[in-house]
Amino acid sequence: MDFVIEFNPDAFKHGASEADIRRVFDTAVYDGLLDEPDDADARDKYLLIGFDRKANPLEVLYNFVSDYHVNVFHAMPCRNIYHHLLKPED
Repeated sequence: MDFVIEFNPDAFKHGASEADIRRVFDTAVYDGLLDEPDDADARDKYLLIGFDRKANPLEVLYNFVSDYHVNVFHAMPCRNIYHHLLKPED
């Protein structure tokens, strides 16, 4: 499934490039609702874990604008709290 991806300027704050973020969508090993019970807005945020063009793990946060249109507002090297999502489930 192809998405139209728009990029909020904050998505580049941690040095990820547009090409690297697009690559994460192609290599995603995890894609799901962000689980932050203390954040009332978390229900609309999705966490995507995948790999950039150099095979480094990245975390990307996005939300849906419409069915096939997403807005990426955060991207950075994958933090330790999400490393368990890089491993396949048994």
